[in-house]
Amino acid sequence: MCTLMKFSQCELQETPGNHDENKVWKWHIQDPASQRLTWNKPPKSVLVIKKIRDASLLQPFKELCIFLTEVKHMIVYVEKKVLEDPAISGDENFGAITKKFCTFREDLDDISNCVDFIICLGGDGTLLYASSLFQESVPPVMAFHLGSLGFLTPFKFDTYRSQVTQIIEGNAAIVLRSRLKVWVRKEIWEKKARMDEKGIILSNGDIESSCKAMQYQVLNEVVVDRGPSSYLSNVDLFLDGHLITTVQGDGVIVSTPTGSTAYAVAAGASMIHPNVPAIMITPICPHSLSFRPIVVPAGVELKIMLSCDARNTAWVSFDGRKRQEICHGDSITITTSCFPVPSICFRDPVNDWFESLAQCLHWNVRKKQNYLSSEDEEF
Repeated sequence: MCTLMKFSQCELQETPGNHDENKVWKWHIQDPASQRLTWNKPPKSVLVIKKIRDASLLQPFKELCIFLTEVKHMIVYVEKKVLEDPAISGDENFGAITKKFCTFREDLDDISNCVDFIICLGGDGTLLYASSLFQESVPPVMAFHLGSLGFLTPFKFDTYRSQVTQIIEGNAAIVLRSRLKVWVRKEIWEKKARMDEKGIILSNGDIESSCKAMQYQVLNEVVVDRGPSSYLSNVDLFLDGHLITTVQGDGVIVSTPTGSTAYAVAAGASMIHPNVPAIMITPICPHSLSFRPIVVPAGVELKIMLSCDARNTAWVSFDGRKRQEICHGDSITITTSCFPVPSICFRDPVNDWFESLAQCLHWNVRKKQNYLSSEDEEF
């Protein structure tokens, strides 16, 4: 179990005189950058997530698992399909270690109350995948940069022993990455066959509708697009029940601050630090020059539906997964989740974020202007 410091607290202070009318509320907002990971009791179990079918991760994965099992004496959870890799299952020396692992299968086994913290090996996709495994509380995540981008994976594997030991001892900064809670409600129309008294099926059955609801936790973004159709997407966007606009273009992106540096920034949005409580709405190639990305407060409820006069259906995906078609009568409801992803920092939330901007996106990189001497100023 781990404890995270509170974001804010308030207290009632009295002015001299001790009269009720002199009592005032004073808010003290704690700096989110000062949040630290502390353990109520030493962690005993860890989930190791490895990118599937990546040969470059085999040796780091084996080294880490041996260290956690043999040196730190921890219970290691590994996804079953990871151990089915022939390069792992065929290794006799590593086989004795794998027998000590606890295995699970995605969407079938619930490990939400079994894991104290998570270690990701790979790129940013491994952190997104780790988020998708937990629909409620997410254990703290330590992500090693072994992929192509590494914006969300601040740790380097060279010194993993000391870094993992430091996390187990509970000495690390934390950034709480907010997620989106998404409901997809679909209308399903079914033709019910009617039978007569003799059990003979009559051809013209009544059409009945039912509602199917699905829920997702999203770390980066929800993307609604026009799919394979050549027509513009035409979807209505509601905010707290009020229609605010109709999106006509290739689609719309609803993202968290963490997702602002993913698809949203490629579509022209600003980059927002993960500690900012907000939801971003970014149109994709809008057919309107004045349709700019906007930022709304965290906690509002967004709803997306096909416009009644839309020429085609739309498609939706969640962190690039679970892609599905949206038809007339269907709806997508989005709000801020109560269950963020506690991401362990290499140094602190501010330095890690700007380091990622510089290293991964080459933010504000340009050739420096030459110094102008006093002699140059004369010309």
